[in-house]
Amino acid sequence: MADVERLSIELTNRCGKACWFCYNTSRPEGATTWSVAEVVDFVRDCSHHAVKAVSFGGGEPLEYDGLFEVLAALRGVLFRSMTTNGLLLSDDVIRRLVDVGVDKVHVSLHFSGNARELARVIASVGALASAGIRSGVNLLVARSALADARAAAAALHDAGISNERIVYLPMRGQDTPTPREIAEVADGPFQSMTCLAACGPSPRFASIRWDKTVAWCSYTTTRRTLEQPTHAALLAALEGLGLAFCGGTDDGLVRLPRRAQHGHDVVRGRS
Repeated sequence: MADVERLSIELTNRCGKACWFCYNTSRPEGATTWSVAEVVDFVRDCSHHAVKAVSFGGGEPLEYDGLFEVLAALRGVLFRSMTTNGLLLSDDVIRRLVDVGVDKVHVSLHFSGNARELARVIASVGALASAGIRSGVNLLVARSALADARAAAAALHDAGISNERIVYLPMRGQDTPTPREIAEVADGPFQSMTCLAACGPSPRFASIRWDKTVAWCSYTTTRRTLEQPTHAALLAALEGLGLAFCGGTDDGLVRLPRRAQHGHDVVRGRS
């Protein structure tokens, strides 16, 4: 097995947004099985075994009570990023993110046709950048709303948020666009997940959910319990683990050149 270099850890499945399509079935009354000490010890142990980056998500990581404690404890240990819906990104929260030195924050844009959400995401990314935090957007693309996604991408570009700072994420489970459709939305060189090119594990990436189950991908239903919060247990859970296809369509798949970006399990492609 190749060395795992990047981890995605969903700290909680609590999220006030409660999007109907959430792959993690996040909800306002969500929970977590991770204590702060477990997260810190697990990531530290993994950092001693080739893991170079961790991305914290959810649910909504800002609804995990120990987020800032975790980020502070892991400062200087490895690259720490997080993905947020942005609803809780107040000036005070951004100051706290500066204080703990988070390496990067991406704000999710789930409803590209919603003008208020688009404006809020642009403002949040701008506020993060003004505070000196590397920032970007995770743009969810649904096949039934390609025109909205194209318009949102153009608005992000007009706001100075280039494709270098946008990750184009296809809807999973249903309403899934093809890679070619994603490329048309991006209208230029773009970033997406490695499985955009073809369903399959990236041997350098692993996802750990709020319930301490492990998978090769954040979206797949093929998961195995992490018996202990250690690197050895992570490798044991991944050994021989399969990967169930999670897309809503597999037509029109094209092979795109792969190149990982530090801190993210992404692929770069061209329209």
